[in-house]
Amino acid sequence: MKQKTSVKTEVKRFGFGVIAAVIFAVNMKTFVKAGGLFPGGFAGVALLIQGIFAKFLHISVPYTAINLLLNVIPVLIGFKFIGKKFTVSSCVVIFLTSVLTDLIPQQVITYDTLLISIFGGLINGLSISLCLIGNTSTGGTDFIAIYFSERKGQDIWNGVLFANACVLVAAGVLFGWDAALYSIIFQFTSTQVVHMLHKRYKKNTLFIITSRPDEVYENIRHLTKHSATRFEGKGCYSGQGLTLLYSVVSQEESKALVKKVHEVDSMAFVNIIKTDFINGRFYQKTDY
Repeated sequence: MKQKTSVKTEVKRFGFGVIAAVIFAVNMKTFVKAGGLFPGGFAGVALLIQGIFAKFLHISVPYTAINLLLNVIPVLIGFKFIGKKFTVSSCVVIFLTSVLTDLIPQQVITYDTLLISIFGGLINGLSISLCLIGNTSTGGTDFIAIYFSERKGQDIWNGVLFANACVLVAAGVLFGWDAALYSIIFQFTSTQVVHMLHKRYKKNTLFIITSRPDEVYENIRHLTKHSATRFEGKGCYSGQGLTLLYSVVSQEESKALVKKVHEVDSMAFVNIIKTDFINGRFYQKTDY
């Protein structure tokens, strides 16, 4: 059973990665290139370097060569601090996005730069989110963001947006401020999509009132690898003895856990509260 689960996890990882790579590359050759935008992360740096070579040195440098070279150090960080399976699958994504970006012919869907910025950002955020949901990445700053998220247990994607400002300033100075300012809209939209879809580092507090606490707790421990705190009490209306289980889990685990709780105790009362901050030891389940 464990081997089947492992195979399923890896199929999901590489499957989501390949789909995301295709979406990312198509987005680059439709919205990003058409709008002259600079996406976040190393993709934006690669386009900036490519543009500098073309404009000032009149040399056409393949996107693949620049992007692969830029990702050398992040890949090393991934192998050392995140995990081999995660890093290998990310390398596949990096290679596919690079090659496909060079091979796919440019197609213009619209010339409205505002529409390009918004919809291009949405698609870019979707491709990054697909990678993260499948436990892989598009490389570059994703490695760095995940590294710090694992160490700090915090969602830092808005910090990544702030870091990308440096690239946009350089792009504005060299290629005009219109493209740089529209790129801010693109990057902001992309970051908010990732922030909304990727829930690994968002946490919920669960208050579960049940008459079958031992079985409910086993589901919490098995599904989330977290423990719980148990309070004994009595229903004020019914006078029946009940147990309150308190536990903090990630948002992506909450839905599955609530379903399991009601399978064990159909009369269980579950209150879910969004948790913005916790202080203390909190185990973050990883499968890198």
